[in-house]
Amino acid sequence: MNIKKDIKNLLVEKPLKLDCGKTISNFPLAYETYGSLNQKKDNAILIFHALTGDQFVTGINPITNKDGWWSYAVGPGKAIDTDKFFIICVNVIGGCMGSFGPSDLDQETQKIYGINFPVITINDMVNAQINLIDYFGIEKLFSVIGGSMGGMQVLQFVSNFPNRAKTAIPIACTSSHSAQNIALNELGRQAIASDSNWCDGDYIAKNSNPNKGLAVARMAAHITYLSKKGLQEKFGRKLQERDDLKFGFDADFQIESYLRYQGSVFVDRFDANSYLYITRAMDYFDLSRKFEGNLSKAFKDTKTKFFIISFTSDWLYPTQENKEIVIALNAIGADVGFVEIESDKGHDSFLLDVPEFLKALKNFLEKSY
Repeated sequence: MNIKKDIKNLLVEKPLKLDCGKTISNFPLAYETYGSLNQKKDNAILIFHALTGDQFVTGINPITNKDGWWSYAVGPGKAIDTDKFFIICVNVIGGCMGSFGPSDLDQETQKIYGINFPVITINDMVNAQINLIDYFGIEKLFSVIGGSMGGMQVLQFVSNFPNRAKTAIPIACTSSHSAQNIALNELGRQAIASDSNWCDGDYIAKNSNPNKGLAVARMAAHITYLSKKGLQEKFGRKLQERDDLKFGFDADFQIESYLRYQGSVFVDRFDANSYLYITRAMDYFDLSRKFEGNLSKAFKDTKTKFFIISFTSDWLYPTQENKEIVIALNAIGADVGFVEIESDKGHDSFLLDVPEFLKALKNFLEKSY
């Protein structure tokens, strides 16, 4: 996968000590911007992407030639209005769209890192990205926004930098990964590691690719992003271009064909080792761990205004887990709003055209600006 064209990079020379104990420096951060930074530099929004996202939030992704992953929400006149705001999005470290990741060359050994890449955390991702905000000379962001893993980064950002964002919008997320979510991520990692083409993580050097394992990991994860009702209404037990069962193991049902397609297109744009590293970072995420299990203490110094959004059919990061964040913020008297959006589209609701969600997002940003 050629990821060099049309990618903006910031080379971070400043050393960054990672949670695993290792220190990195002179590493690239790939990013994209939309809109214009005003003279006061007070209209900037940092958007954090989810597990399989990237820096190409809206418009046409120059790598895939498809719409950006949040085109419904970001653009001129949209919920996150690029005529009004300066949007920044960074490919997380550990990623595969130009930021420092396991497919990079280790300058010391002159070999691809593979699984010799340092294990990273959500905290590391956020601490890396603050370098780009400093590069732009932005003292205080107007907002930090993200859904799913992006929401985790929002929470971590405000905890780490309590005075660097006026508002924060964590969407469909959690303050720590549940046992169920760790289990689901492990299923995906084992699918990759069980592929003989994974070659113990050294597949790039051996000109191989664990496409089948990565496709299965994507298929399993994709199921968790949807809802039972949504799946039933869209697919039910409809057969795939046939009138009867074939009594074999081809894709008889439309849902089978859909999942296989999702797996096949994913391997063209994502790196298997990046999938391992980023899911591990999500599993390690536990914001209250450094605060004696008290989530409120993670936000004790902030004056940031929060708006937390969840969805009724999201069983991956259910409303209750989002409400726990609200409760923790209320306990310290933080300025926090909350809304649960009615949707049958599951966890993926934040990525889709859900009018009530987009309206709530737009209203909060406009009233806070």
